[in-house]
Amino acid sequence: MARTVRVLRITGVVLVVLFSLLGLIFLPVLGRTGRDRLTRTIFRGVLLAIGVRLVVLGSIPGPGRGALVVNNHTSWLDIVAVNAVRPMRAVAKKDIRSWPVLGWLVTGARSIYVDREHLRSLPGTVAALADALRAGSMVNVTPEGTTWCGLTHGRFRPALFQAAIDGGVPVLPVALRFRLGDGARTTAPAFIGDETIVDSVRRTAALRGLVLEVHVLPEIAPGKAADRRELAALAERTVDEVLMPASLPAEKHWTSSTVEVAP
Repeated sequence: MARTVRVLRITGVVLVVLFSLLGLIFLPVLGRTGRDRLTRTIFRGVLLAIGVRLVVLGSIPGPGRGALVVNNHTSWLDIVAVNAVRPMRAVAKKDIRSWPVLGWLVTGARSIYVDREHLRSLPGTVAALADALRAGSMVNVTPEGTTWCGLTHGRFRPALFQAAIDGGVPVLPVALRFRLGDGARTTAPAFIGDETIVDSVRRTAALRGLVLEVHVLPEIAPGKAADRRELAALAERTVDEVLMPASLPAEKHWTSSTVEVAP
């Protein structure tokens, strides 16, 4: 894509950053509805600025009932997309706390941070997550623990699914899939390896016609799985049905029932 368009997109992201800084000042005094509306606006603004069209299939329930929302993890855009659809708390790796804008917003949304390098802290994280779910919060988790290319994904680790069992809440699987305007799937937005968030943003800004599909799948009711391992495997299989369908030529049929959220 032309250099001018890339520069304009990155400039747009910077402007959204500046707006979000102003918005963060008012977060403590806004009610829940106001915070959700502001958060959704900021995240949708990031997608619009970077040139990503968000397409949603299905719907995420509104506030008032706790649920563990789990999705495959490909890019920094994942948490942006989920919150552009429905702002919610998240379990995030601790280094996100230091990211500009995204980290501030995630922290402002009362996220629960996990230290994946020190597993001794995991039981405390699970307990805090279960308390949040039991209190009626919807919390987003990426159970793979790291990003993948997007054409496939890693195994859903079972540890955090214990919080859904302890909290007595359903698990809501969400499949995220990147494609280009012609329907072809792409790995270009993947944020993997040793690259920085700045490198990933620059590469994403250079893409033409990038579409991010958010597939909201049927929830898994409490008690449907015997334990956390079975629950994680069930959620993983549900996501697999979207990311790795048995009949790949059917992939483009998804567009017939989409609801476009942004831009």
